[in-house]
Amino acid sequence: MNYLHTMIRVTDPDATIRFLELMGLKEVRRMESEKGRFTLIFLAAPGDIGADGERASAEVELTYNWPPEDGSPGETYGGGRNFGHLAYRVDDIYATCQRLMDAGYPINRPPRDGHMAFVRTPDGISVELLQDGYLEPAEPWASMPNTGVW
Repeated sequence: MNYLHTMIRVTDPDATIRFLELMGLKEVRRMESEKGRFTLIFLAAPGDIGADGERASAEVELTYNWPPEDGSPGETYGGGRNFGHLAYRVDDIYATCQRLMDAGYPINRPPRDGHMAFVRTPDGISVELLQDGYLEPAEPWASMPNTGVW
């Protein structure tokens, strides 16, 4: 058995891709279904991308269901917290969190311990960031409070 991917539904694929790219993920492939009226976008961390550049050992699948053809509003997705969270190991949790903050994303649970942080995608999906190895606790992270829910 092989793990393939985790799927999350998104309302704004471009916003979610920008967010995940700030964490270091790369788009590896995309599929659109005119008949089914949806787009699937697969992203992966560089270390998970295969030699062909298209398949990865672990991926995130973004599913975008197109708005109805009659112009009525499309689906809304609530309860992102019910999903749980995605988790990624990062080379430098402080630099990753700073990059996300600089782009306007709040760090919901800062890496006070130098090891773990939580952020949310534009659609409210929790993302856990875990430091690869060990970093000493450092400011401003060590004294930064939690924001919102994670």
